[in-house]
Amino acid sequence: MTDYELNNIDPEDIGDLLAKVEKSFSIKFVGNELVGLSTFGELCDHITNKIELDHSDNCTKQQAFYKLRNAISSTLNIDNVKIDTLLADILPRKNRLSAVRQIENKLGFKLSFLRPTYLVSGTLLIVLFAAFVGLFINWKFGLSGLFFSIAGLHLANKFGKEIDLKTVGELTEKMARENYLKSRRNSTTVNKNELENILQEWFSKDLDLDKAALRRDAKFV
Repeated sequence: MTDYELNNIDPEDIGDLLAKVEKSFSIKFVGNELVGLSTFGELCDHITNKIELDHSDNCTKQQAFYKLRNAISSTLNIDNVKIDTLLADILPRKNRLSAVRQIENKLGFKLSFLRPTYLVSGTLLIVLFAAFVGLFINWKFGLSGLFFSIAGLHLANKFGKEIDLKTVGELTEKMARENYLKSRRNSTTVNKNELENILQEWFSKDLDLDKAALRRDAKFV
């Protein structure tokens, strides 16, 4: 059998993703418990076994869609929301921020799918880099630049209006991944049969990996 190696993955990116996994499944990785895991399958099994909740054989994505649809209908008075409904159609740019906040308040958690324009975020990142270099030339100038760029990035992310997702279905999938337990009808249960597929989709999207390469025997190197 051919071994697949997952190369060129930034450890910080994996760390960020695992932090999201902890939050979504309400678990905590302690110490070096992941050090001995060498394949994607071993990681999936470890996460599945770590979730000490009752098994319930129902689809989380389906439940997430019903919750999202109801939140949209009740807060924005929009009926007939479907999987293929375009987000841009139900969330016009003019009042997009307030509409999303209403939906999030109804759900009880953040969806985190809006971002600033690439021009704004790119400019602030350049300022951040320049400010860091400036610390070695004029520390007052550099420190001011760091404060400005970090504060700017925070505000840009908070008030960004750009949507990378296209449909309600895509937002549903993101919601089911990043808020798994909160997306379920009963947050004290888990469908362990679907976890590996959800983790496969998650690693593929967040780490920009080919989903086909994320086999159980794929090795982290």
